[in-house]
Amino acid sequence: MTSLFIAVEGPNGVGKTTIATRLATRLQDRTGGSVHLTTEPTDTPLGRLLRASESVLHGRPLALTLAADRAAHVESEVIPALDNGRHVVTDRYVQSSMVLQRVDGLDLDEIWAYNQYVLPATSIYLEDEPQVITGRLGQRTSLTRLEIVGSPRRELELYREARQFLGSEDWQQHVIDCHGKDPDRVVTAILDCLKL
Repeated sequence: MTSLFIAVEGPNGVGKTTIATRLATRLQDRTGGSVHLTTEPTDTPLGRLLRASESVLHGRPLALTLAADRAAHVESEVIPALDNGRHVVTDRYVQSSMVLQRVDGLDLDEIWAYNQYVLPATSIYLEDEPQVITGRLGQRTSLTRLEIVGSPRRELELYREARQFLGSEDWQQHVIDCHGKDPDRVVTAILDCLKL
């Protein structure tokens, strides 16, 4: 089987990290192949700087720094894992920029210009009811700047626009309705979409 590169995407609070982690485990069980689980921003010095600076970096400087972290991520982590026959599951990828940097005031064409050379991923979009996501965000002890200025409803709209945009770029994309489903059922739906 060819190595898979899968990006788990969706609004803040939809459950990306939980689903990506469980997907990596079940994908390994299902295929018998090794799976590399990763995230963006990365756990590199640049990625950690990004996470620590999100409250003060805005707009274009943030978008460019994220694009640089992503380019390094693909070159130093994703491609080597795929070349070694491992599947890769990433929690966030290009679509997160195409949504969160728009919340931060940039337009889609500019964001794409910074990210157009990345390796395409099979993208899984997690969707849920905005009020469910808002409830989850309300249980967090603190929110990031972009979680505060954005909203689940707006992010869902922007993810749909990103999906439409990337459809013209021939990215494989699947939408998973998470409403009323526990994480294991969501992962089963993903594996079904991937025909695994």
